[in-house]
Amino acid sequence: MRNTFMNTLFERASKDPKIVFITGDLGYSVVERFADELPNQFLNVGIAEQSMVGIAAGLASEGFRCFVYSIANFPTMRCLEQIRNDVCYHNLPVTIVSVGAGVSYGSLGYTHHAVEDLAIMRPLPNIIVGSPADPMETIALTNFFVDRNGPGYLRLGKNGEPAIHNSTPELSIGKPIKVRPGDQGIIFATGNVLNIANEAASVASRNLGIEISVWSFPFIKPIAIDSLQEILADAPFVLTVEEHVRSGGFGSAILEACSDNDIDVQIKSVFLNESPLTAVGSADYIRSQRGLSVDSIVSSIKRCL
Repeated sequence: MRNTFMNTLFERASKDPKIVFITGDLGYSVVERFADELPNQFLNVGIAEQSMVGIAAGLASEGFRCFVYSIANFPTMRCLEQIRNDVCYHNLPVTIVSVGAGVSYGSLGYTHHAVEDLAIMRPLPNIIVGSPADPMETIALTNFFVDRNGPGYLRLGKNGEPAIHNSTPELSIGKPIKVRPGDQGIIFATGNVLNIANEAASVASRNLGIEISVWSFPFIKPIAIDSLQEILADAPFVLTVEEHVRSGGFGSAILEACSDNDIDVQIKSVFLNESPLTAVGSADYIRSQRGLSVDSIVSSIKRCL
């Protein structure tokens, strides 16, 4: 996803000198083309994420469209006050780009995991939160945020996520994308675990004889209520899947939307358990240790049935 993001942003920036990319001293082997060919639109501020966001806000207030980029939790938790007060409060066109969604940086341990970021970013004013599931959605969301005149949060994976869509989908803000048909249950998934949700639906078809529809949510904030009401009308159950802890994440967003709009449906969630925090290894290994796998999704489907 990160390479797709950089290539897409570079193509747009090469045609628009108002697009600026700002990094907090990382991205090497990914950002060199941008730095070499568009040096007047590239800044490396060093390991100074709070300054990075402040600089972006200043440039945005002068008419630039800024993308700030760092690993997972660093451009969110470390500089939350600057995002809240400098960017969101003033409704400026700054997109916070978090690379390494969930436990993508599994071998670096909990300090580099982005597992609470959705709960942190969703409540901020004026911001739109995007979570692409594959390279095709990454292209679509990158272009969306380039064109958006306001704050954004783009949550990217980094582990060579497979393409699920055959082409770049047309996005409608807040609306999900149907990935797999089915009428005996629904899975809502977001981000780089969509492929796991899709595989679990296939296993349920083979082993349980039921057809579960799968929907991708490129947007976590906002969620289009009209689409939600249409999809969930007469649905037997919906299962949300996310690479995030339970509190404040994607599942919480769906529960809030259903509760606030009187959508009556059975909802269960699959997420990263809060322990063991000390698990270190590949993303797949940590997911399995913390309750996020094909087997755990299939088990949740059984419980819903």
